[in-house]
Amino acid sequence: MHTPKPLSGIKVIEVGQLLAGPFAGCMLAYFGAEVIKVEPPGGDPIRGWRVLKDGTSLWWRSLARNKKCITVDLKSETGRDITQQLINGADVVIENFRPGVMEKWGLGPEQFTNSNPGLIYARISGYGQDGPYAKKPGFASVCEGISGFRYVNGHPGEVPVRPNLSIGDTISGLHAAFGILLAILERNNAGRNGQGQVVDVALYESMFNLLEAVVPEFDGAGIVREPSGTTVTGIVPTNTYRCKDGKYIVIGANGDSIFQRLMDAVGKPEWATDARFSTNASRVAHEPEIDRLLADWCAANESTTLLRLLDQHRVPAGPIYSVEDMLSDRHFCDRGLFEKVTINGEPLKLPAILPKLTGTPGGTEWAGPELGSHTQEVLTENLGLTEQQLAALKRQGVI
Repeated sequence: MHTPKPLSGIKVIEVGQLLAGPFAGCMLAYFGAEVIKVEPPGGDPIRGWRVLKDGTSLWWRSLARNKKCITVDLKSETGRDITQQLINGADVVIENFRPGVMEKWGLGPEQFTNSNPGLIYARISGYGQDGPYAKKPGFASVCEGISGFRYVNGHPGEVPVRPNLSIGDTISGLHAAFGILLAILERNNAGRNGQGQVVDVALYESMFNLLEAVVPEFDGAGIVREPSGTTVTGIVPTNTYRCKDGKYIVIGANGDSIFQRLMDAVGKPEWATDARFSTNASRVAHEPEIDRLLADWCAANESTTLLRLLDQHRVPAGPIYSVEDMLSDRHFCDRGLFEKVTINGEPLKLPAILPKLTGTPGGTEWAGPELGSHTQEVLTENLGLTEQQLAALKRQGVI
């Protein structure tokens, strides 16, 4: 029996490229929305990014899963007309072009106020739809920097670092998906008028949203949070340590009772009751001393031995995993974090998309499809185009 998904019946038109918009669309498609991805005739550039297999990015196979992919040239009047008709029949549109581009094409949100008043129009850009920076080009790497996120990453006095991931795009995609769901709830609330709205997501603001207490600490106490390497400011102990076998482990024992158990494991139970270390505030004042103790302890022991001992003492600790480690870990597998698809007759694992829902779970129905795979199906079913009309559009280069 087919398991229902929570977004079944929601139709989404995705006209964004690269990552932020497509990741939002991927989230919605995973949980049941019908996502129609509109690509230019040459395809979304991500089809050719990073590691390719048989000419197509393996990243694409994950990012475009469950989507119906059609090709439409938005630079042509006919292509824009086709897209306008598709949006008129949709619940949601996702776009991540520079502000003003959709308006220039006659596809901005005001275009649909009367023809599709319930439309939820999600817009993702570097700096938002208004303000002095709105028209600036805003890639995730740049927006991570101005957001304040990059400032607190790395080691003091050194060049700020970035994770080897496009985290600004992904976090923005999560914000867009969340905003879309809020707008759907609002539109569908009993007693409301069924009106849609614009969801305005900025990459730099999505990363700004991760800054915890950075703003009130500065405004209320004049403190600028600085980078702190592998630690976190004001929380001790939490750090990464190199073990005798060359592997790294993370130990997080900042709770008072957890610190007591950690000291028992280390063989320093007297430190647990020492006034210098009994509270987090006192441990912060003596962080170098605690860090030296733990670094020396880890350097003298194998990582597997320490992790086993820390588990026995109920101290949060774990290894630093590579993707190879994840794929061989039974817990990851038993939790269903890898889903299998078939590409040209060969199996491929994709990461599951979280969170888990017990009653209406999401799932991967198919991997990111070939360019234009669903053009005929979508334009026939949604717009009633005939084979002759489709053939003519193809000859014109519109699809």
